[in-house]
Amino acid sequence: MSFLSSAFSSANWLRDQLFDRINSTCLAVLRAGPIPQHVAFVMDGNRRYARIKGMKVIQGHVDGFVALRRVLEICSSLDIKFVSVYAFAIDNFKRPKEEVDGLMHLAENALLDLCTRGGLLAEHGVRLNTVGRTDLFPPEVQAALAKAEELTKDNHRAVLNLCMPYSSRDEIAMAVEETVHVALLEGRTEPITEKDIEDHLMTTKVNSPPLDILIRTSGVKRLSDFLLWQCNDNTQIHFIDTFWPDMGLFDLLPIMLGYQRKVWSQ
Repeated sequence: MSFLSSAFSSANWLRDQLFDRINSTCLAVLRAGPIPQHVAFVMDGNRRYARIKGMKVIQGHVDGFVALRRVLEICSSLDIKFVSVYAFAIDNFKRPKEEVDGLMHLAENALLDLCTRGGLLAEHGVRLNTVGRTDLFPPEVQAALAKAEELTKDNHRAVLNLCMPYSSRDEIAMAVEETVHVALLEGRTEPITEKDIEDHLMTTKVNSPPLDILIRTSGVKRLSDFLLWQCNDNTQIHFIDTFWPDMGLFDLLPIMLGYQRKVWSQ
């Protein structure tokens, strides 16, 4: 190895060590304060990220999956019990067929990568809960989702609500329909309450608490029909400019510190 190669190798090693030390210090600081129980992400900006970098759109989604692993690692390190991610909207089926097919293939492989033995969810004791109209997916993706849920059903440390294919209005409509159906079967005469509907939401089956923080990446400032019922008076909503594939600890750090400051000031 030449002197220059050796010097570059040493510099890279030092940089990586310094980066790891900074990450560890930041996580330790955050763990010293109050931690939210439920954080949600609208994982936006994969396509624009890819176009800016001259990539194919599907590569942006692949890099977005890498970012999901990175963010889940951070959330696990902070002991956040519930994470919800907007992985695929029902309206996303209207995108070009090539992109949708690529996403279906990515979802099938990514699910098994996350959930099989040695995968991220298995390693950190995270249960996968699919939230959405899975019947709209191709059979192979439905099978992968079912297998992933089965593989993680006994994990109790945390929950990942994977929202796909999802729309909040669809979830609420289905919850109302199920509530009415049960009331009719039971011959119930009492008025239907918010609690009745909430009991039939897809996030309720794993006892997801109210949403503490909702984060949308890529600078777009809209909710896009995501977890509208689960949001409440105390939900902190953050719109950040970072594209989802670039999302990391230093994007989460000011959000988490802001959450802790508001909790302490109450």
